[in-house]
Amino acid sequence: MTAHIAGLGWVTPLGTDLVDVFARIGRGELAEVKAIANPETGRALSYLPVPMKSVEALGRNPRLRRASAISYFGVAAGRAALADAGIVMTPELAARTAVVFAISNGGVIYTRKFFDQIVKQGAHAASPALFPDTVYNAPASHLAALLGIDGASYTLVGDASVGLSALHFSAQLLATSDIEQVVVVGAEECDWILCAAYTDWRLARTPLAEGAAAVVLRRAGRWRVQTHPGATFLRQREAGAALAGVLGDFAGAKVERVIASANGTFIDRAEAAGLAMHFPNVPVLAPKQSLGESPGAGALMQTVVAALTGGCALATVVGFNQQTGAALITPTR
Repeated sequence: MTAHIAGLGWVTPLGTDLVDVFARIGRGELAEVKAIANPETGRALSYLPVPMKSVEALGRNPRLRRASAISYFGVAAGRAALADAGIVMTPELAARTAVVFAISNGGVIYTRKFFDQIVKQGAHAASPALFPDTVYNAPASHLAALLGIDGASYTLVGDASVGLSALHFSAQLLATSDIEQVVVVGAEECDWILCAAYTDWRLARTPLAEGAAAVVLRRAGRWRVQTHPGATFLRQREAGAALAGVLGDFAGAKVERVIASANGTFIDRAEAAGLAMHFPNVPVLAPKQSLGESPGAGALMQTVVAALTGGCALATVVGFNQQTGAALITPTR
């Protein structure tokens, strides 16, 4: 599928400015690693937080006053992408706009707190104030409401590849409906229980990270994006072949830079194997080395980085849950 990106936005541990964060990634800077402890055992864990000053102004909005961090990040990134595109939302445009959210772990902070209350105090103690943000589609609901959208709103749940799945799904929406634009957002928040899980299950060697990224997808824009439905694999050793099959569909493209999803696990080897078959001499940039592993947001962060390279760039991703994908981003001017 083919569509166009009109605007970009992100909220990262390194900041929110597109040019500044891209430059820092290019220099190989690493966001500040913070410690977070398991309150039950005292076990120290590491993660890369988004400085709350980046989104604290949103707390003045009544709808977001009690929202979880993931909704703050997603709303901030979505609004930033619209601003970057120079788009002012009106009721008429809102009626022709869709929201598509990419989610991996969802509102894990409120979810953990909600069930912690149930386990320790009984079902009667469960807080109704926490429950709304435990559902996966809460961030999409918040963004859609704030933009005045009461129509198409979707949430896709998956592994670290879900951002590219959301991009492909959004391109399909543009091709098969009369909507004018899709605000595509991926977001992630961190809690100690999530950091413990990713550490124990060895899902990432780079620190787990918070953040969000967004693009505004239209039929015309500053970048042309060619999306792909991706391919699955059953065993980790098959991931490289699965990705190679996806990359084969981009063979012949004059790719100047690959934006990879390497995070220090089997994913690095799988990407290297797939790229060796089709793009063996193309320079590779792995932004997770600077931004950390942010599963729900990572693939769309790669997409933003690909657009900011200024040339023809290929974003590749291998997820830990048996999914691979890629997207080709080319400037139109």
